[in-house]
Amino acid sequence: MKHRLLGALALSIGLAVTPAKAATEILNASYDIARELFAEINPKFQSYWKAETGEDVTIRQSHAGTSRQARAIIEGLQADVVTFNQYTDIEMLAKNGLIAADWKSRLPHDSSPYYSAPAFLVRKGNPKNIRDWGDLAAEGVKVVFPNPKTSGNARYTYLGAWTWALKQFDGDEEKIKDFMVRFLANVPVFDTGGRGATTTFVERKIGDVLITFEAETHNIRKEYGDQAFEVVVPSTTVVADFPVSVVDRVADRRGSRKVAEAYLNYLYSDEAQELLAQRYYRVRSPAIAEKYADQFPPTELIKVEEVIGDWDKIQELHFASDAMFDQLMRRTRR
Repeated sequence: MKHRLLGALALSIGLAVTPAKAATEILNASYDIARELFAEINPKFQSYWKAETGEDVTIRQSHAGTSRQARAIIEGLQADVVTFNQYTDIEMLAKNGLIAADWKSRLPHDSSPYYSAPAFLVRKGNPKNIRDWGDLAAEGVKVVFPNPKTSGNARYTYLGAWTWALKQFDGDEEKIKDFMVRFLANVPVFDTGGRGATTTFVERKIGDVLITFEAETHNIRKEYGDQAFEVVVPSTTVVADFPVSVVDRVADRRGSRKVAEAYLNYLYSDEAQELLAQRYYRVRSPAIAEKYADQFPPTELIKVEEVIGDWDKIQELHFASDAMFDQLMRRTRR
């Protein structure tokens, strides 16, 4: 019995110090409307990885609003990498010890390999004549976008409207709030993520305008045909970065760091940047950005961090419990 106990102890010690076997499968937890994008990217990365290493790799996907994804990872979802559309949701993982505090500096452009901006998708002929943010607060206009509490996509929409009003009303806070109340009161339903909002607008035929990432507006047109919808890019809009990170705690435990890091670096490659540009994302490669420049109409792109402050401040002022969004929503119900 003594020998068996010693053997079991030795075995447990051996298991404790044995490094994790290199993983041949990773899970990418991503934002809600990225399904089709990564369905294209993943096979290309698999071919690249096979050519580079001779190894096969399986890439699994999880899609939801990024705040929901972050909470799921904190609660145990074993994602090796995250490809989000909001810095705050990766910061949430860093604050919970899942990702290194310096994650943003590990890849170029603050770990954002591509970006987009909120734009409008209207029904063919634009019957409500929606041209800019101000039109979204008009009586009788129904606006569709997700809930800013659960969707990074929606937070950019909200901030796009806010920054337009900030400029339009020369910083007059009461006028800005009045506009935002009318704008938010025109939303018939807040879905939890971008894909749900698309379904509400496209398939359930609710609303006059869908606000989502510029890339998504074009992809919807491509999927459903140009005869059904038109894209409207407002006079000003906000830069929507798409930050990425290895989930350090998961990758180190599973032994997937090598392939996880390669996967994220691949998003900066010319091959991936070309694919992103073809799907109407704005890319970091100067040559590919120039090649596709004509597909993006002129607009003033605003970095919300330069107008409001860093994302911690944005979260505190606008999206925390009982912050500005909650206050404005209460006013819509009066």
